[in-house]
Amino acid sequence: MRRRFADIAGTTVMLGGFVLAAVVTVALVLPSAGQPALGAGWRATSTGPLGPADIDFLIKVRQAGLWEIPTGQQAQTSAQSEKVKDVGRHLVEDHTKLDIEVRKVAAQLGVDLPSAASPDQQRWMAQLSSKTGASYDRDFANLLRAAHGKVFTVVAAVRAGTRNDEIRKFAQKAVVVVMRHMTLLESTGLVDHFALPEPPTPSPLPGGIK
Repeated sequence: MRRRFADIAGTTVMLGGFVLAAVVTVALVLPSAGQPALGAGWRATSTGPLGPADIDFLIKVRQAGLWEIPTGQQAQTSAQSEKVKDVGRHLVEDHTKLDIEVRKVAAQLGVDLPSAASPDQQRWMAQLSSKTGASYDRDFANLLRAAHGKVFTVVAAVRAGTRNDEIRKFAQKAVVVVMRHMTLLESTGLVDHFALPEPPTPSPLPGGIK
């Protein structure tokens, strides 16, 4: 009887060992709750997962500074309106600060940033360089307002959905700056709002509108 009890106890210990090993294996393989496995293009950092949208956001902020800083400086001599010159000074000041911070955040997260503006931005800079006076003022206000609208959608989406704490903090600052710049550009009275892209149509439309 004692031998049978010992056999049962030994079997129980053995099975318990298998169960414990299985639990440990599952714990090591499966991600913890709230931390899904990282997909392609994602990587782990000390401040949370870093995704493709986060990296694109950093690149776009860097490129915004690469064309808006020299353009804001150019406005001081090429613009006719004192209001446009003042807006240009604000762009230079804000983007100089953002550029310092985006390079700091990118270095911390291991993201390579561009050293040149995008082809579109370079084309806008060339367009403005060919203008003077009232024509310069009008193109300055409209090109920059349209560009800020595009950047705003990127920054706002990242602020709303990023999984990375450092990106979230920086996106919060960038949202405020971009909104301020849109308001400043609109204050010139030169922005053609009908030339801007329409907001996306919600689906389904609210209120049962068809």
